[in-house]
Amino acid sequence: MTLPETTLDDAALREGMNRVRLEVGKAVVGQDGAVTGLLIALLSRGHVLLEGVPGVAKTLLVRSFSRALGLDTKRIQFTPDLMPGDVSGSLVYDARSGEFDFREGPIFTHIVLADEINRTPPKTQSALLEAMEERQVSTDGVTRALPDPFLVAATQNPVEHEGTYSLPEAQLDRFLLKLVIDVPGRDAEIDVLRRHAAGFDPRALEDLSPVVGAAEIRAAQRAAASVAVSDDVLAYVVDLARATRQSPSVQLGVSPRASTALLAAAKAWAWLGGYPAITPDHVQTMVIPAWRHRIRLRTEAELEGVSVDAVLTGVLQQTRVPI
Repeated sequence: MTLPETTLDDAALREGMNRVRLEVGKAVVGQDGAVTGLLIALLSRGHVLLEGVPGVAKTLLVRSFSRALGLDTKRIQFTPDLMPGDVSGSLVYDARSGEFDFREGPIFTHIVLADEINRTPPKTQSALLEAMEERQVSTDGVTRALPDPFLVAATQNPVEHEGTYSLPEAQLDRFLLKLVIDVPGRDAEIDVLRRHAAGFDPRALEDLSPVVGAAEIRAAQRAAASVAVSDDVLAYVVDLARATRQSPSVQLGVSPRASTALLAAAKAWAWLGGYPAITPDHVQTMVIPAWRHRIRLRTEAELEGVSVDAVLTGVLQQTRVPI
């Protein structure tokens, strides 16, 4: 049962968020890091880009996460012929009233699963920009607020490029985190097969129950945002950002928006761990998922096989850590 927001304290909220991870684990095996990343994005009021080959449970992960949170979710299958109105909604003529009524699109929900987002042209991808940044949709001169909480979890396949469109930099910058979903380890994959052999149905999710609600989530978001941060840690974040801009392998380093995203993610990670203030360790943990999609490498670096993750690892190693 959802408690009134006024009666929720940090310990109860944190316990609820940890129960979400356990509940999702009933359906998804071997992806604890991705579940934690989704929680961090939710607490930071951000969005997540999930990248992985087909069959690693990206869709199941988001559906299980939504169910454990007790939030409404809708899935949008992005295709080349998808139009912006198919995402945000459109005006529909009502013959009975003789007027145009707005019919809400699937974006009007708590958690949006944007499946294979890179399979639709930039024109349709741009339909998400206002929703992700402003949490509203503007059509025909009218602005409509989206539900709260609101999170977009988009998926893409990193190896299949035929019929895909690269996400514009402005679109990528709206995602708080980019999480890479790897193939599970041997023991985890055996556990997956064991569950399916026992009759597990990934489409039903009947064994999952909501463990928190919208009130707890909003309270947890406020608690995470209130985590303290010292001037030394703020300077550390700025030094890391400046280091990406000066790296010889980087054509485009991270922006100030990326610094604020890293700070928000580090706050959420610190709060989940029960820390009253963020430390350099929290910042270091979140650098790669928060920045890996915001950096553009030089062509010669890409040809040499340099990866963004390797560049960020080098930046962490070379930047002085405040004591």
